Amino acid sequence: MKFSVLASGSTGNSFYIEGKSGKVLVDAGLSGKQVEKLLTEVGADASELDAILITHEHSDHIKGVGVLARRYQLPVYANTKTWEQLDRQLGTLAEDQRKLMEAGETIDFGTMKVESYGISHDAAEPMGFCFHEEDAKVSLTTDLGYVSQRIKDTVRGSDAYIFEANHDVEMLRMGSYPWNTKRRILSDVGHLSNDTAGEALTEILEGKGETVYLAHLSKENNMTELARLTVKNILEESGFHDGTHVQLKDTSPIHPTAMQEIIRK
Repeated sequence: MKFSVLASGSTGNSFYIEGKSGKVLVDAGLSGKQVEKLLTEVGADASELDAILITHEHSDHIKGVGVLARRYQLPVYANTKTWEQLDRQLGTLAEDQRKLMEAGETIDFGTMKVESYGISHDAAEPMGFCFHEEDAKVSLTTDLGYVSQRIKDTVRGSDAYIFEANHDVEMLRMGSYPWNTKRRILSDVGHLSNDTAGEALTEILEGKGETVYLAHLSKENNMTELARLTVKNILEESGFHDGTHVQLKDTSPIHPTAMQEIIRK
């Protein structure tokens, strides 16, 4: 499998992954034109997509979905409760483009299997995804308030993790957001802090050189260097050393990550 985090952050999110056959986009939280441009930058083509998968209905995940689905006649996969919210936001889609994928379901796209799982976030029924092809596995875990044991067990064994490190708790507490917003972000249906992300990863990683992309960083309440340093320090305290046992990588709200290919030796 090959993949790129096209964009990640509070302003828009999109993830591309392909197998030997099967190419999917997860979310399109930027304009259709921007997503097309980001795909081109990593050597992919929106016209070759097999589907768009939706994690949840928030605008930073679905802004460009309707445009792309209509332009390329793509099926859009979401669960029942999410579709109840999407109907008002995506515009007109043909009935055969509206596909159901419930949490816990696995669907094949060519040679690639996509497994969905439920997460805790303030949306109708948010989901994460694991992507499988032969022995390779990639997991996408963002927009969640906490990491349950069920989620840890589901994503464990991945070769690459796209994992949320949304905010620094002190930056959030001292920042300009209204208290109600701060309380929501810090809650079990909010977002993962840098510390929580690091602690969860110590219970997930196997230390075999897995790649971890720190994702969905808050523009107001985090910094790339701070997120990486916080997670790195927590992992190293548990014996996972960056560059040896794990490879920590950054994501960006405007620049895609280089296409990474998973090759199991």
